[in-house]
Amino acid sequence: MALVREDSKIGLDKENVTLPPSPPESIEGGEGKDAISFPLPPPTTLPSVLDVDKSTPDAHVPRDARLIRLTGVHPFNVEAPLTDLFNEGFLTSPELFYVRNHGAVPLVHDEDIPNWEFSVEGLVANPLTISLKELMSEYDNVTYPITLVCAGNRRKEQNVVRKTKGFSWGPAGVSTALFTGVVMADVIRRAKPLKKAKYVCMEGADKLPNGYYGTSVKLNWVMDPNRGIMLAHGMNDEMLRPDHGKPLRAVIPGQIGGRSVKWLKKLIVTAEPSDNWYHIYDNRVLPTMVDPDESAKNPAWWKDDRYAIYDLSPNSAIAFPAHDETLSIESALEKYNVQGYAYSGGGRRITRVEISIDKGKTWRLANIDYPEDKYREYENKELFGGRLDMDWREASFCWAFWNLEITLEELKTSDDILVRSMDESMCIQPRDMYWSVLGMMNNPWFRVAVHNENGTLRFEHPTQPALMPGGWMERVKKSGGNLTNGHWGEKIDGKETEAVELEDPVEIKMTKDSVNREVSIDELRKHDTAERPWFVVKGEVYDGTSFLEGHPGGAQSIISAAGMDATDEFMAIHSETAKGMMPDYHIGSLDEASRRILAEGEPVVESTEPRPTFLNARVWHKGLLHAKVSVSWDTRIFTFKLDHDEQSLGLPTGQHLMLRLHDPVTREPIIRSYTPISQTTKKGFCDVLVKVYKDTKEKQGGKMTRALDAIPIGHFVEFKGPIGKFEYLGRGLCAVNQKQRTVKRFFMICGGSGITPIFQVLRAVMQDKKDPTTCVVLDGNRLAEDILCKDDLDVFARDNVDRCKLIYTLTQGPEDWTGVRGRIAGPLLKEHCTRGSHGDSLVLICGPEALEKSAHKALNDQGWPDQDLLFF
Repeated sequence: MALVREDSKIGLDKENVTLPPSPPESIEGGEGKDAISFPLPPPTTLPSVLDVDKSTPDAHVPRDARLIRLTGVHPFNVEAPLTDLFNEGFLTSPELFYVRNHGAVPLVHDEDIPNWEFSVEGLVANPLTISLKELMSEYDNVTYPITLVCAGNRRKEQNVVRKTKGFSWGPAGVSTALFTGVVMADVIRRAKPLKKAKYVCMEGADKLPNGYYGTSVKLNWVMDPNRGIMLAHGMNDEMLRPDHGKPLRAVIPGQIGGRSVKWLKKLIVTAEPSDNWYHIYDNRVLPTMVDPDESAKNPAWWKDDRYAIYDLSPNSAIAFPAHDETLSIESALEKYNVQGYAYSGGGRRITRVEISIDKGKTWRLANIDYPEDKYREYENKELFGGRLDMDWREASFCWAFWNLEITLEELKTSDDILVRSMDESMCIQPRDMYWSVLGMMNNPWFRVAVHNENGTLRFEHPTQPALMPGGWMERVKKSGGNLTNGHWGEKIDGKETEAVELEDPVEIKMTKDSVNREVSIDELRKHDTAERPWFVVKGEVYDGTSFLEGHPGGAQSIISAAGMDATDEFMAIHSETAKGMMPDYHIGSLDEASRRILAEGEPVVESTEPRPTFLNARVWHKGLLHAKVSVSWDTRIFTFKLDHDEQSLGLPTGQHLMLRLHDPVTREPIIRSYTPISQTTKKGFCDVLVKVYKDTKEKQGGKMTRALDAIPIGHFVEFKGPIGKFEYLGRGLCAVNQKQRTVKRFFMICGGSGITPIFQVLRAVMQDKKDPTTCVVLDGNRLAEDILCKDDLDVFARDNVDRCKLIYTLTQGPEDWTGVRGRIAGPLLKEHCTRGSHGDSLVLICGPEALEKSAHKALNDQGWPDQDLLFF
C-alpha cells in the first residue's frame, strides 16, 4: 500500500487507501465562492532526531529544537515559546504543537501503519478488531480544526505559590490543528453497545510503570455529534507524527488533552469509568485543602469521580507584549496592540475578553477573532482526506484570538495589564487562583506587569516555563510578598501585609527551650574532631557525640561536619523525624559575631599540585557532567569528570558521596547521597546510576533526580564525601561504624536504584576469586525493564555459582516471566535469608522506604537482631 497520496487527490480514495505525505503539500485556493479563505497549516518541515534524544528510548523521534523541555530530556513533555506559538497563527505546526508523554514513544514503522489494529470490546454485542486501512476505507472520514490543551497549562504559576505534584507548564500548553479521521460514534455504533453501557474507555500502546495509559469519557458524549469526538489518523494534511500518536489517536474536542489517548489500541465499552491507574491518579482537581501528604495517605480522594476533569474552563493569556519586551517611550507608536488567546471547553464559545490597566477596577472589551468560523462556510467540501464537517456545527472546538489597542500614555502610568475571558455559559476566569495538589486547570486572570524604567517600558509575565527563571511571581515571592492576598503580592492600601511562607512546610522545632547558652567561634572550633564533634544548623549548636554510634549515615557524617555550619546538608537530607530529634542534642546558640565569621567561611588554601584524591569529607569540589546515557525509560548513568585524568575518586567500597546542585530559581541547595557504580579504582571519571523520579500521585518526584536530568553536558555538580557507616575491606572483613567484624555470608536485599551500594559490595566480593564470602541477592522491581545492572549481576551469578545466588522478583512481570513474582516480604525472606547461629552473617538492605520497613519487620520476626541488619 502506498504511503504517499497521489498529487491529484485531496479526498480519500476508498478503493486505493493512501496515507498523507510528510511534510504536507501546499494547497492553493481557486477564485470566487470556492476560494479557500480559511486558515491552512503553516509551512512545515520534518525535523531531524536531536542529539539529546539519541541516547533515550525516543531515538527514533524527530523533534524541533525550539521546544522547551519541562521534564528534562526524557520523557518528552514540551511547549513552544509563547511568542513562536502565537506567531504561527490559528493552526500550529506539528513541530511546535505541545507534547505530553508519560514515557517512551512507541516505535511504529511506516510499512506497519496500514495494518495497525485496535479493538472495540466490553459491553458490546458485536466486538470488533479494526485495522487502520479498514478504518480509512470503510468509514466516512471528516476533517475539522480542534484545539487541544493540557490540563496543566499555566501550572508554573501554581508551583510558584506552592509546589504541586506536577511539572511547570507555562501558558503555551495549547495548540490547534486540522485533524482528519473517523467519528468515534460510527465505530461504536457498529459494535452495538449493550443497554447498561455508559462509558468508553480508551487505552494506548505506551507501556508505562503502572500499565498502559488509559482513560474514559461518557458514552453519551461519544454518541453526541455536536461533541465531535473522533479517531484521528491525520494532522495538518500529514500522518500523525510519533509524538502526536502515530498512527492513530482519539481526539476529544473541548476536553483536557489527557482524554485524547495517543497510539490507540483499545476502545472498551463499560458500565463504570475507567479503572486505569492514569485515569484515577491523573487529571483531577482535588479540593484546595487537600495537601500532597493527605493525597498520598488517602487514595479515596483520587477515586472520587467528582474531582475528575473533563471539560476545559475559560482561560486566556497575553502573548504581546511578550515577557521582557521593551518599548521606548520616546520612539514608540502612540498605541500598542495588546494581543493574546482565549479558549473554553465543552463546545462553549468565548463570548467576551476584557482588559484592565487599573488592577481590575474598570474593564474594556477586546476585539475577538474566531478563525474557526471561516471553516463553517464550506459545506461538504473535501479537505486533507476528509469531509470538512463544520457548516452545521455550533459547538466551538478552538481557541480565539483577541486584541486591544492601548495608548502609550496609559501604559506609562499603569502597573499592569490584566486579561480575563468569559464563555457563552457566563463562566468567567476568577481573579484568584484555586490551588490544588496537581496544579491543574489554573485559570486566574493573566497579569503582565509594566515597569517604567528610565524612558523605557519593560513588560514582565507571571512566570517562565520549566526551571527557567523570571516573572513577577518569583520576584514577589523572593521579596516576601503574599501572592495570595488578591493584590498580586503588593501592599494593600499602602499597609504592610504579613509575609506568607508560600511553600507551607511543616515547621519542626529543633531547639530546646531551656538552653540559653551562647557559643563562640573559638569554642566551636575546639570541637571539630571525632572525639566530641559539634556542628551548627541555622545558627544553633548541636553536640553529635552521643549519636556517633547510631547515626544512619555513619559516624563520618557527623565528624565531617564537626566545627562547621551543616545547615545546607542537614536541611536537604534529613527527614522531619530526624529534625524532631534535634532538641536532644541542642547545646546553645552561636553568637552573632561567630555567625558572621562562619557565614563568610574560611579561605581554603589549595596546593598548586594536583590532588591525587578527588573527594574531601569537609570541602565541596566541582566535577563536570561529561556524559549522560539512558539505560532504561527512567534511569540514566551520569559520568562526571574529575579534576584530572590520574585522579582517583577516593571512595571506599560500600560508602557513598554527596552531590549538590542549586535550584536555578531559588538557589536553594539540593543535596542527596549516591553510590557510584564505577570501579573504585577508576581514575579521572566517576559513573553514577540515577533513577529519575517524576511526580506521581503518591508522592512528589525527586527534586535532585529531576534537576540532574535537566542539566546539560558540561554543567558542574559539587561533590563531598565519603560518608556511610559501612565499609567492605575485603575477604569477609568489613567495618561498621569503624568497628571491624568478619562475615561469611552477605544477604543483600534491594529494590530499584537501591542496587547501587549492594552492587559495589557484591562486585568487590565476586571480582576477588580468593574471597570466600558468599552472597545471596534478592532484587525486587515492578517491571523487568526496571532491573538495573542486570547484565553485570547475571555474570556474577553465572561465574560464581558457589558464591553467588541471585533472585529477581517482579510485581508486574510479563507473561513470559519465569522468575519469582511478588514483593520482597516475609515468605521470600524466610526461604532465602536463613540466619546462622554464629553471628557470621550480615544483611545489607537498600531500597524504597516501604521495602526497608517490610524487610526489617520480617527479619526481626525471624530472629535477626538489628546489629546484623545494615540499612544503606
